[in-house]
Amino acid sequence: MGILKFLAFEQVFKNSLTTLPLGGGKGGSDFDPKGKSDNEVMRFCQSFMTELYRHIGHNTDIPAGDIGVGGREIGYLFGQYKRIKNEFTGTITGKGINWGGSNIRPEATGYGNVYFAEEMLNTIHESFKGKTVLISGSGNVAQYSAEKVIELGGKVVTMSDSNGYIYDPDGIDQKKLEFIMQLKNLRRGRIKEYAELYKVKYVEDKTPWNEKADIALPSATQNEIDKDDALVLVKNGCICVSEGANMPCTPKAIEIFIENKILYGPGKAANAGGVAVSGLEMSQDSMRMNWTRAEVDDRLKIIMKDIHRTCLKYGTKPGGFVNYMDGANIGGFVKVADTMIDQGAV
Repeated sequence: MGILKFLAFEQVFKNSLTTLPLGGGKGGSDFDPKGKSDNEVMRFCQSFMTELYRHIGHNTDIPAGDIGVGGREIGYLFGQYKRIKNEFTGTITGKGINWGGSNIRPEATGYGNVYFAEEMLNTIHESFKGKTVLISGSGNVAQYSAEKVIELGGKVVTMSDSNGYIYDPDGIDQKKLEFIMQLKNLRRGRIKEYAELYKVKYVEDKTPWNEKADIALPSATQNEIDKDDALVLVKNGCICVSEGANMPCTPKAIEIFIENKILYGPGKAANAGGVAVSGLEMSQDSMRMNWTRAEVDDRLKIIMKDIHRTCLKYGTKPGGFVNYMDGANIGGFVKVADTMIDQGAV
């Protein structure tokens, strides 16, 4: 319940920052999909939706994927919703492109995080080009963060899963990334197989933050960077940390980044790309049309730039240093508070 509560609280202010008309909330279950067959996952998703359907709707609450919920699960959930309601509406986002989904929805959180980090880097006249990048996780967010970093000229040297991380000093190029995508998305394998195939270092039961790099993109889960990890990152010359996961840095870690004037992008701003494209998917469903990849990507870039501008507006301190944590928190809160006042809720 604690995880769901903090995710819901964060989601309200993240959605506020996107500039789109979205509220916020979270829900979930204690079903563990690891080791389960597709049929077992399908049966659970159908049972879950049989209870959930009465509480959601395209003008009520619209669920989207999160931890443990990808395209496979969204398909099973949406299929059951459509079966029960006997109608097609944009009630769930993250749908397949053939049945009401949006282009680059799977990529959106990872792409958006990299776009936000690039905006932060631009404020100090830097970019991803030539930079070494640590990425944790190996799911959608990590995969597409890596893809965009590679496209922008950076070198990704780590990825991980719940069992450990791999370190590839030569960099994870597009071909190697395609292997990881196949490994994780189709075979549901473990990242250790990458190390065995490419003969690189694999560290069991550890996170990758001890490795030396310029940029860190934590994209796995909450509280994965603690105080000690933050101190090592600073010592190793890291200039930018941008959160692809929800609250992956502990409060003590965040304090260290801000004290050392590291560019730190909090999740409610940096990883808002996923929910932003969920909003764009809802718009496309309502209009019964699909935008091209380029159109959605352009809109995503604009949204991430707008979020960055909001952070600058509320987070710039005397002397020019930008506290993105303050900027995101205050910017998200002000919009919610003003709306509540306007509607007589306080």
